[in-house]
Amino acid sequence: MRELTSDPAPGADIAFVDPQLRGPLEELFKEPIEVNQENLQSLRDMPLAGKREPAASPSWELRLIAGPRGSPDVPVYVVNAQSVGSAKPAILHIHGGGYVMGSAATSVPALQPIAGQLDCVVISVEYRLAPETRFPGSLEDNYAALKWLHDNAASLGVDAGRIAVMGESAGGGHAVMLAIAARDRDEIPLVAQVLLYPMLDDRTGTSRNAPAPIGRYVWTPASNRFGWSSLLGKPAGSDPIPDGAVPARVSDLKGLPPAFIGLGSLDLFVNEDIEYASRLLQAGVATELVVLPGAYHAFDMLCPDAPLSRQLHAARLEMLRRHLCPPTVRTAA
Repeated sequence: MRELTSDPAPGADIAFVDPQLRGPLEELFKEPIEVNQENLQSLRDMPLAGKREPAASPSWELRLIAGPRGSPDVPVYVVNAQSVGSAKPAILHIHGGGYVMGSAATSVPALQPIAGQLDCVVISVEYRLAPETRFPGSLEDNYAALKWLHDNAASLGVDAGRIAVMGESAGGGHAVMLAIAARDRDEIPLVAQVLLYPMLDDRTGTSRNAPAPIGRYVWTPASNRFGWSSLLGKPAGSDPIPDGAVPARVSDLKGLPPAFIGLGSLDLFVNEDIEYASRLLQAGVATELVVLPGAYHAFDMLCPDAPLSRQLHAARLEMLRRHLCPPTVRTAA
């Protein structure tokens, strides 16, 4: 394995960034942040910029469900659960944070509009973070939540045949790991995997370099190496790796649910995500890929009102609508 010894500094490539997305980067230039073991806890404790409180509607609640055998219970945030008798589609959501940070609690305000617009139930999982919990601990937490959602569909007002998985960044990586596990265990059918800038390949930033201006902002090669190494318990890009731990290294993608992948052209993950989309298509999986020019990692969170952010969210919502709320097919008499 060849590991990169240094990462280029941000700033010089700002001309490639869409003008309406440049504002938040000015702070990053003043004090670039690389995630590492020394600053991990302080980053976890840092107040979330632009944090919103949940709205009054759709309703939400925190529940504790049984975790994997021998592991703690798993907290889940349940948005828009309905009374017995309804049969709404559902989304199992997994938050981002490089496998080492983030919280499902902070996702609730962003999930409520989706639940309302699609009239669906959304479950967001508070999985255990690395490096304290290494693979497959987080996967099993997420699988426990998916199985709970499926097995308790009737009491949640959910149609067990209309469940999708969704995530952003590391949450997108987790969503793919979960879709692969669900296929391999053959217990729970999924109708879609909906991914924003998913984190799929531990070799990015190690044996696979990203040419300028890709990967200069928000999530960098150095942070990526730390995130993957924390999850795997060994240096990113190492061999061998546990089965199912790195989606980009899973050889067989046949039989996975239809996919939506959306990200920016400057995102560190752009090459691995395009490659994953291509491999899905070759495996016969219906796949929609949206690459937005001049956009960096998590741009939609930093600039939620920018036109490119609205475009990304509209495309994601339309994909969810197609697969979770398909129109009734009428046949000629």
